[in-house]
Amino acid sequence: MRKLSVFNFISLDGCFDGAVRGDIGWHPHDIESSGYAAEMLARHNTLLFGRVTYDMMAGYWSSEEAKRNDPKVADGMNRAEKIVFSRSMQSAAWSNTTVLNEDIADQVRRMKGSEGNDMTILGSGSIVTQFASQDLVDEYQIMIDPVVVGNGRKIFEGIEKTIRLQLIGTNVFRNGSVILSYRRVE
Repeated sequence: MRKLSVFNFISLDGCFDGAVRGDIGWHPHDIESSGYAAEMLARHNTLLFGRVTYDMMAGYWSSEEAKRNDPKVADGMNRAEKIVFSRSMQSAAWSNTTVLNEDIADQVRRMKGSEGNDMTILGSGSIVTQFASQDLVDEYQIMIDPVVVGNGRKIFEGIEKTIRLQLIGTNVFRNGSVILSYRRVE
């Protein structure tokens, strides 16, 4: 059975996005966090995105700038199997990407019950909320950055039930960011 995890970075006040949609300029990008990202990509999880996050990721990680600035992560992102959930996209140009646009929770439920690589949602707040609400997410890795964003969109916005979690790991970075890893308690 495949596991579904979430990796999201947030501000200290719980924002995954700035006041302007897609603004993540407040998140520190440094050598240590880049090494962590490369290590996580080496697990060969299938990466899941909502369309907005997908557009941002595809635009950057397939660029020459990304390949020059962070070659290991760019290589991992470009090689990874990717799924984008979108009602408006019919096809995707980024390598190894499949577009799913109907009954996405049911499709993820079926994928979880099948053989294959584990799956990780990157960013994609509305997708995280949908799947968390339906108890499809097994683990959460939340990187908390030492910054207060203020007017950004909050992670788990719209969740209407309690989801109990158990802390299973921590990782502290020199820049002050902390990753808290949780498993859903059933």
